[in-house]
Amino acid sequence: MIASHLTRMLCAAAIACLAFAQDAHAQTAAAQPSAAAVALAREVVEAKGALNMFDSVVIGVIEYHKSVLLQSNPNLQKDLNEVATRLSSEFAPRRANVHTEIARAYASRFTEQELKEILTFYKSPLGKKLIVEEPKGVDEATKRVDEWANKFSEEVLVRVRAEMKKKGHNL
Repeated sequence: MIASHLTRMLCAAAIACLAFAQDAHAQTAAAQPSAAAVALAREVVEAKGALNMFDSVVIGVIEYHKSVLLQSNPNLQKDLNEVATRLSSEFAPRRANVHTEIARAYASRFTEQELKEILTFYKSPLGKKLIVEEPKGVDEATKRVDEWANKFSEEVLVRVRAEMKKKGHNL
């Protein structure tokens, strides 16, 4: 169950990444970013740790297809596991292609000067702190919003029941 959920998440991440790259590619077909801009963009996404988020794309795609084939024939589990392991090793260098697409996407959104400034920021003490603390802040914010939403949900349910009671319904 957890593996299935993880596989779906990895596949969704792969699809989102490829869709983002495709969108960026379509928008910049006429004006491709320079090699220097792509190199700067790659430095930016490396500095902020953004590439790590997509390292599982290759394995996610392999695992997705393995799970689809397993659904049609569960007896293939052992052989599919072996094939998936071999393909994961064989296709591991393809992560570089994903990283290049991410860098191109960033380079298509920012000028070289902007990328230089962004990189300077991420290399600064505050930029480094942002890289470390932002995920923690997002986690804390998510927990706080979840708590707020649960309380709000209770309030809404009380009001809906009260309003429905006014209309003669007893929920």
